[in-house]
Amino acid sequence: MPTIISSPPPRPLLWILHGPNLNMLGSREPEVYGRLTLADIDSALGRLAESRGARCESFQSNHEGVLIDRIHAAPDHQVQFFIINPGAFTHTSVALRDALLSVALPFIEVHLSNIYAREPFRHHSMLSDKALGGIYGFGSQGYEFALLRALDYLQNR
Repeated sequence: MPTIISSPPPRPLLWILHGPNLNMLGSREPEVYGRLTLADIDSALGRLAESRGARCESFQSNHEGVLIDRIHAAPDHQVQFFIINPGAFTHTSVALRDALLSVALPFIEVHLSNIYAREPFRHHSMLSDKALGGIYGFGSQGYEFALLRALDYLQNR
């Protein structure tokens, strides 16, 4: 009788999307955004995902259309979840919202600062009513909270 070798189930893939100006972390307004660079944050998220049996890939763009193209590509890559810090696009981008809705994948919105404790124009998010949840004001730890919550969500759905 032939031996049947079963392969392990694929590890969940999450995409971490970073919007405009987040490439400047570490030097941009450190009193608001902290001193960690985006590379520091992405490395920590990669290690955390690996420790939980998952994979995450990070992507940053200052261009709305590039982020939209990335979102549209997610189904072809078997992405199961987004964690997104849309930066200033949070408050303005119907197109980013529509892209997220078009692929019908769950997402969590993350912001390093508490957008509700800042200027009034930052108090409205174009995404939050469609997000699984939002994490605001906890610095880089917000991404870690979001990743852990996303993995819980994927495990229990």
